[in-house]
Amino acid sequence: MNIQQLYEFCQAKNGVTEHFPFDEDTLVFKVGGKIFCLASLKGFENGNPSLNLKCNPEKALELRAEYEAIRPGYHMSKVHWNTIDLNKDVSNKMLCELINHSYDLIFKTLTKKIQNEINES
Repeated sequence: MNIQQLYEFCQAKNGVTEHFPFDEDTLVFKVGGKIFCLASLKGFENGNPSLNLKCNPEKALELRAEYEAIRPGYHMSKVHWNTIDLNKDVSNKMLCELINHSYDLIFKTLTKKIQNEINES
């Protein structure tokens, strides 16, 4: 998955916005004002792309044991976030599933009012 594919996949989801809240390098995707995906643009440019994605804690441990490319979240809560090194042993299909999982986890934490506003837009 390249940066354009990531961008298009994330932006296709309901209520997603993009931001650069930390610096000019870290692309952040949010739903309802909450982060579900982070990526370093320099990482993609340098050939070392990775994403930070929220994950259910039990599932996070299973994924880290199964995939070499999945490790505890860099600069994030190690319990709830994974860093996934792209173009290694995680397929694009699996990566899309992990992005969806992260989005869904965040979406479920939003108030019903915000969820309804996003679903109606």
